[in-house]
Amino acid sequence: MPCGRLVMRNKIPVSAVIVTRNEEKNLGRCLASLEDFAQILVVDSNSTDATASVAQSYDVSVIPFVWNGAYPKKRQWILDNVSLEHDWVFFIDADEAATPELCAEIAGLDWRRAGYFVKGFYVVNGRRLRFGITNKKLCLLNRKKMQFPVIDDLDISGMGEIEGHYQPVLKAGEAGRFSTLRHGVLHYALEDISRYESRHDDYADWHAVISAKKGLPDDPVKARQIGKQVLRHLPFRNIVFCLYYYVVRLGILEYKHHKNIFRAKEKYHSAG
Repeated sequence: MPCGRLVMRNKIPVSAVIVTRNEEKNLGRCLASLEDFAQILVVDSNSTDATASVAQSYDVSVIPFVWNGAYPKKRQWILDNVSLEHDWVFFIDADEAATPELCAEIAGLDWRRAGYFVKGFYVVNGRRLRFGITNKKLCLLNRKKMQFPVIDDLDISGMGEIEGHYQPVLKAGEAGRFSTLRHGVLHYALEDISRYESRHDDYADWHAVISAKKGLPDDPVKARQIGKQVLRHLPFRNIVFCLYYYVVRLGILEYKHHKNIFRAKEKYHSAG
């Protein structure tokens, strides 16, 4: 679903970056959705499948990454070390695809923010889910203003080389505001349920330990941070989360598909 279907006259002045490890099944779809970005890079961690060949078939450079077990982790390493042609960077996962509407929205931004949250919509059997919660990531950012925080998690298994479930933050001395884009990416993670559940088990284990350490970084948006703090201290928060997910957000209307998502996220919220 290339952005070009909306007939853009100029390339989007953004560096689109995909972090990969063994993503041959997903990468082509993601790359095809980014054709109107001025720069596209794949930063790969020792893939043993055809990830590099897929990237090369789209004439996209593959930059090798070998983690040394310390900070910076992968995304911040990219911001620090990779030759990015633009101040604005769009981090997108290989199992995601930018919609034409999102591309058009990004192309029309006035770039007055420090960063933008992008929604992710799950896709099952080729159909986008309409209900339940959507995840939002601050993945379109100004690299001159933003960075990923260093937190005390190097002794925690699960996350390894990649930053955990937290947002980038403003650099010291920088100021800026944030907005959420109307359109989003399509998320194909549910095509491999076992991988999805395994990944979220790792997230939950990481979250439990970092929460016990009181090491979670603050969200860059104050209202979001307050909401997270309230949720963490709610008694019966899993019941509250269930009601919000299935009743308020109408996830019950697509229960067959949402039960796997809910089960994974419930573990995460139970972890603290």
